[in-house]
Amino acid sequence: MQRLDKVLFRDSRAWVCGQAAGTVLEVGVGTGLNLPHYPSDVRLTGIDLSPAMIRAAQERATRLGLDADLRVGDAEHLDLPDASVDTVVCTFSLCGIPDDRRAVDEMVRVLRPGGRLLLADHVASSVAPLRLVQRMTEWVSIPIGGEHFRRRPLDHVLAAGLEVERRERFALGIVERLVARKPTT
Repeated sequence: MQRLDKVLFRDSRAWVCGQAAGTVLEVGVGTGLNLPHYPSDVRLTGIDLSPAMIRAAQERATRLGLDADLRVGDAEHLDLPDASVDTVVCTFSLCGIPDDRRAVDEMVRVLRPGGRLLLADHVASSVAPLRLVQRMTEWVSIPIGGEHFRRRPLDHVLAAGLEVERRERFALGIVERLVARKPTT
């Protein structure tokens, strides 16, 4: 993953996490690759479906001297009250969550009105031949590892009624990152 960060995803982790504020939920915290990029004043909770990933993230947090609540959790069924967090972060995880629409809906549910959803993921390329390669790759990646290459989280964010404040695509349109805000009314 660190090689992909340098070559393809560039500064996306710092871009996303640097905008987090207040009470933050990271969905799909994995091994904690985002942990060094958060501002020091956030109150961070991170969830991941894998206990092994959570252990690795806890070790990373300890090495970094961070106080974070890292726990096993399901992105499709977040164990948090409605409107309980200021910021939700999800980087390079929606591609592997079985029901990505349900996961986005859950992220929106736990966001306070005016709260921000910060996402980065690989998506369907804006270049047709590359989309074909992504589609062919999915013939293997989805059955073996549940990895989708052509999803568009933006569609779910818009369908959930969030207001997109900023959106960027790069690397032949393969990487998309966005900031969306939950309306206050």
